[in-house]
Amino acid sequence: MKKLLFTIAISGILAITSAFTLPTVSKLVTKAGHINFFSHTAVEDISANNYKVVSTLDTATGEVVYSVPMQGFEFEKALMQKHYNSKKFLDTKTFPKAKFKGQITNLEAINFEADGTYNATITGEMNLHGITKAITETATITVSGNKITVETKVNLTLVDYKVAFKGGKPSTNIAKTIEVTSKSEYTKEG
Repeated sequence: MKKLLFTIAISGILAITSAFTLPTVSKLVTKAGHINFFSHTAVEDISANNYKVVSTLDTATGEVVYSVPMQGFEFEKALMQKHYNSKKFLDTKTFPKAKFKGQITNLEAINFEADGTYNATITGEMNLHGITKAITETATITVSGNKITVETKVNLTLVDYKVAFKGGKPSTNIAKTIEVTSKSEYTKEG
């Protein structure tokens, strides 16, 4: 009888302990991601940085989301920033955010629990200037201790997002395709 009561007590303790074990958190968030865009033409180079990018990474499902406040881009010259935000270019008052929502398609090749550098393919949809387009990009994912860093580089053709100039200075000063790089660092709990 004592053995039976002891077994029941141990089983009860194990059941209670497992009921209160915290689940592993797989959805990571950063509110300080960085995006840079670069435009090169024979006339001039234009670069802008945005450090207000919010991003989530779900290590269990491979879902990746970026939300980019468009007025968060900072330029070297105030006039560039004014043109960028204007109705003739990105009209950031009407379209205040760009968003990317995608999926890591080779999730099995990435071990978020082991330090290392992994190549990832991410497929999803980019919404910019009110237009949504499917894109596939490559990313480098680095796991180091409790930090996960995701870095990407993608070329965006402006006319695909209805950002185009038929003439004037912008048509010669702004590249038709711009290089966009991003770096987001997530911290795992534990």
